[in-house]
Amino acid sequence: MKVATRDSAVRADLLRIAGWVQPGSRVLDLGCSDGTLLAHLRDSRQVIGAGVEIDDESVIAAVRRGVQVVQQNLEDGLALFDDGQFDTVVLSQTLQSMHHTENILREMARVAHYGVVSFPNFGYWPHGWSILCGRMPVTGQMPYEWYNTPNIHLCTLRDFQRLAAKLGLHITHRATFHHQKEVRFLPGWRSTLAVYRFESPLFRSGQA
Repeated sequence: MKVATRDSAVRADLLRIAGWVQPGSRVLDLGCSDGTLLAHLRDSRQVIGAGVEIDDESVIAAVRRGVQVVQQNLEDGLALFDDGQFDTVVLSQTLQSMHHTENILREMARVAHYGVVSFPNFGYWPHGWSILCGRMPVTGQMPYEWYNTPNIHLCTLRDFQRLAAKLGLHITHRATFHHQKEVRFLPGWRSTLAVYRFESPLFRSGQA
């Protein structure tokens, strides 16, 4: 039985991502967790979606929502998927825990016309204050201690933008949030979460 997902149950950053997805398009959600985003896209925008998730409980929860999900470690790449198989591929709050950051971004650009990435903003000003006080930051967006954190590749907004340029990813949209509220003024300092949408260089150049 499919479990419908109401807007009120969906995080603000996921709602913004959903707004960047064309109705009826094909979407791949990497690290889809319990399938909340894909279920919302299915119900509100009639997308044809699939997810990739490694955690057993999350896979079960996604299936209960009626979401098609493949259980696989993202570090193994996206060889299961063909070039240009999807219109949009999403990697939500997972990039910072990937060992092979450049590889997953290249793979996203291979399998879809558009990619969407979100990650904790290490440039959030209390993080710098915490480091000045001699401690690694622990916040709501990054609630782990330095010795048990899964976040191995932290970055700022400018860091990601430089990497995107290096890989030829054309950024089309950006949204930044402090918890559930969108931040527009001084986002590099005031936001805890950044969300970017980019276009694949393969599709921009007509190579795919």
